[in-house]
Amino acid sequence: MCKHLQVSSSGYYEWRARTPSRRQLRNAQLCEQIRKIHQASDCTYGAPRVHAQLRHQGQVVNLKRVERLMRMMGLQGVSRRRGFVVTTQRDGKHEAAPDLVKRCFAADDINQLWVADMSYIPTWQGFFYLAVVIDVFSRKVVGWAFGSRMTADLVVAALNMALYTRKPERVIHHSDQGSQYTSLAFGQRCKEMKVTPSMGTVGDAYDNAMAESFFASLECELIDRRSWPTKAGAKRDIFSWIEGWYNPHRLHSGIGYLSPVEFEKRRKGSKKSVSKPTPEMADPVFYTLR
Repeated sequence: MCKHLQVSSSGYYEWRARTPSRRQLRNAQLCEQIRKIHQASDCTYGAPRVHAQLRHQGQVVNLKRVERLMRMMGLQGVSRRRGFVVTTQRDGKHEAAPDLVKRCFAADDINQLWVADMSYIPTWQGFFYLAVVIDVFSRKVVGWAFGSRMTADLVVAALNMALYTRKPERVIHHSDQGSQYTSLAFGQRCKEMKVTPSMGTVGDAYDNAMAESFFASLECELIDRRSWPTKAGAKRDIFSWIEGWYNPHRLHSGIGYLSPVEFEKRRKGSKKSVSKPTPEMADPVFYTLR
């Protein structure tokens, strides 16, 4: 073997007896930490989020090194597919609210701007629907509701949860022009609670990009990777994903690779953090479950 590889026998035995280098030991340590972070994310994190989590843990490491080690271990994150299906049905009998957002999804503090949308969840027992309300400042899901049909009651229920948990003095609620959001029941609830409705145009994902992006994440990180025999099982897993993972732990690139809960904690502590538009917000994912 030494003859064919053109190395000396003494060199071979020296290499075989050599202890691992400092870099090899460090790589082994990093590989173990990377594997744990990747598994904790349900195998959804790619290198950027793994790298951010390592930094949160006090590890000083280069992103390219994380990428190389993940390739070596065969680890990769999930990616969101691009596509867009127009299913928003506007009710011509009711007038839509003006667009107060104009595709600028930015807020200086919590409870200034909320975005909302709804989509369907497939199970073996058929579909059910999920409506959400998201605080633009922190990306936190502040209200959500399940329903058997896409009705005004569904979006009102999600709004009520947001109002109960956040108790805003005044807030803009931005959505599409679906009949549920232009309904009299939803408009009356907004008026009662001093919520200012805002609506984008029909069939344009850019006008509600942040809500579209949330459902794209839910689809690729959970729904695409699960199959539920019952609606109850799907609701349980979605509840756990939102309240047990997305809000408290999932890192968001648009808020400095922090979780929504952590981002709000830091805001309350400093009152100096400001959420600004990022390239990620300007490039919404054109794919929803609806």
